[in-house]
Amino acid sequence: MTLRQLLNHTSGLPDFSQDQGFREALFASLKKAPPPEKLLTYVEDEDLLFDPGSKYHYSNSDNIAVALMVEAATEETYEGQLQKQVYGPLGLAKTSLPAGPNLRVPYIHGYDNDPSQQPPEDYTELVAAGWSWASGGIVSTPADLSDFIRGYVGGRLFDQQTRAQQRRVIEGGGSEPPGPGKNSAGLAVFRYETRCGTVWGHTGNTPGYTQFMAASPDGNRSVVVSVNEQLTPNAGAPGVFDALRRAEGRAVCAALAGG
Repeated sequence: MTLRQLLNHTSGLPDFSQDQGFREALFASLKKAPPPEKLLTYVEDEDLLFDPGSKYHYSNSDNIAVALMVEAATEETYEGQLQKQVYGPLGLAKTSLPAGPNLRVPYIHGYDNDPSQQPPEDYTELVAAGWSWASGGIVSTPADLSDFIRGYVGGRLFDQQTRAQQRRVIEGGGSEPPGPGKNSAGLAVFRYETRCGTVWGHTGNTPGYTQFMAASPDGNRSVVVSVNEQLTPNAGAPGVFDALRRAEGRAVCAALAGG
């Protein structure tokens, strides 16, 4: 498989986070994660889902493999490369990739909003970020996310040729969870075609949180939606995820209109 196939989720790598062995290890040690290179070992004996390049399937394993490749190529840590190539150039002073569960004050609390539990269980510092690492372990703020996606989509971190490669999309390839409008997958970024226009960005979730960030194609306008509950299309109260997507779509419209 190639780096491009990892970046656009056509590698066929099984998702380590869906593996039963991974889940057992996670629940046995919620607050202490293994070294990053351990994460892919949970699927190392599994067959590929399909021949690399033949289909699309979002897999957290792809993101881990890319980060490990960064470390192998640079002989530096992934966090060090993020600081050098992303945090520093974009001035992201409140963004980090921690290994443990603790967060710097102040922070948004995240919850498991199970109606049968009163009050809702606080998931804020339940799981060490290292269990996700390069596929969801980033800790940031809405303001930093906005600055990041404007710089990333606007091309401040790489040249025009790289951006052109990045925007060669796989039609219908969705982020996880899906974003607003029609989703298509580029290289480590997704295109969202909404009723008010097209934006580029990413979604994500983890216990207690769901995120969406996107920017206009030129990077001049951006939108960030943060929800302090993990929401997916197939979990939670009926209609809640659909309401989130509608809210994201309206936020995109407001951002593109300058509101």
